[in-house]
Amino acid sequence: MNLVEQIKESGIVAVIRGANEENILPIASSLLKGGVKTLEITAETKGVLGIIEKVASKYGEQLIIGAGTVLDPETARAAIMAGAKFIFSPTVNIETIKMAKRYGVISIPGALTPTEILTAYEHGADIIKVFPANAFGPSYLKSIRGPLPHIPMMPTGGVDLTNIEEYIKAGGVAAGIGSNLVNPKKLVTENDYMQLEQTAAQYVEKVKAARK
Repeated sequence: MNLVEQIKESGIVAVIRGANEENILPIASSLLKGGVKTLEITAETKGVLGIIEKVASKYGEQLIIGAGTVLDPETARAAIMAGAKFIFSPTVNIETIKMAKRYGVISIPGALTPTEILTAYEHGADIIKVFPANAFGPSYLKSIRGPLPHIPMMPTGGVDLTNIEEYIKAGGVAAGIGSNLVNPKKLVTENDYMQLEQTAAQYVEKVKAARK
């Protein structure tokens, strides 16, 4: 099974914003125990390359580690060199897509309109991050899946435990979950990390339920 299929099978991409080299391994461990196996570390995070390298070195065989909020090909290349296996972007930047494909990693650009989604896919994107998904909700995803059923789409933005099943049933191959799953600032005690593990498991169960 290739990495794209693994991401789809997992169904959850944890969007980690504001982590550091001290808490990234405990975060990764808690998510893994909860069944979330795809981690996106956002590029504006201080020391992001070292963080990606650290978690990829420790969990590279068990987790799929990627970089998020990548706005340009230079940042994409640096993240790939640090060990990122996929590149998430909030927008459609053709050169960033090309850079990801040049190095054989997964490209997941963000798009919202049918034109943007098709453009990204035609230029080599593996999955399209429909962002911000909460601007229109699950019904919008279902509508654009009608004329574009061949394009894998991943809703991101405002997805939580109350609506993830709707997004998956509407055609999402997976969902990107940010602070509703991982908020590094609130992870202080051992109990906090146990709660993260439990929340991760809840998301995984919701995806399984939606796919039945």
